Amino acid sequence: MADSGLRITEIFHSLQGEARTVGLPTVFVRLTGCPLRCHYCDSEYAFHGGERLSFEQILEQVAGFGAKYVCVTGGEPLAQPGCIDLLSALCDLGYSVSLETSGAMDVSKVDDRVSIVLDLKTPASGEQDKNLYTNIPLLKLKDQVKFVICDRGDYDWARFQLDQLQLVSKVGDVLFSPSFEQLAPKQLAEWILDDRLSVRFQMQLHKQLWGDTPGV
Repeated sequence: MADSGLRITEIFHSLQGEARTVGLPTVFVRLTGCPLRCHYCDSEYAFHGGERLSFEQILEQVAGFGAKYVCVTGGEPLAQPGCIDLLSALCDLGYSVSLETSGAMDVSKVDDRVSIVLDLKTPASGEQDKNLYTNIPLLKLKDQVKFVICDRGDYDWARFQLDQLQLVSKVGDVLFSPSFEQLAPKQLAEWILDDRLSVRFQMQLHKQLWGDTPGV
């Protein structure tokens, strides 16, 4: 593994706020940079700046927290090619690793041991046209697909994708999440129940606990 390092916005220890391992103590490695500009983005501070760290420095900081779970996120982590090597290095060390990525980046080189949480961008995100649908056949039961729902139009679009792409049988979890302070969580829950969808409703636990604050 050529260690040219990665540009890192932050490495921190918190409870996983989303997806299958919600509530579990997790180390988050937030990479800097993202080619997308979603209207609801809650990590714009990761678009620029950051600090270049070697793999050794990153792995040392991760180990210092003593957690079993590691989540590599962004920004868009796959925008830095070295992310692929970092994911494999974390897996080699025995961590349970997840990758939070948009639907816009190729996931074909992601280590098979990683649980991919792939965010398909809805119309209200403003980045629907960036979805790379060639990723879908690459996903496995250990992976997850997430939809951030902003309004009824987003919900109907996501419901169509659910059927069109046969996501329920393809991945372990399909996640429907209300856009923070944009769609009432109760409203989304009622739509899911009314339509009897086989999806996992989720809210962002970290925001319920600490608000919209970086690094927690």
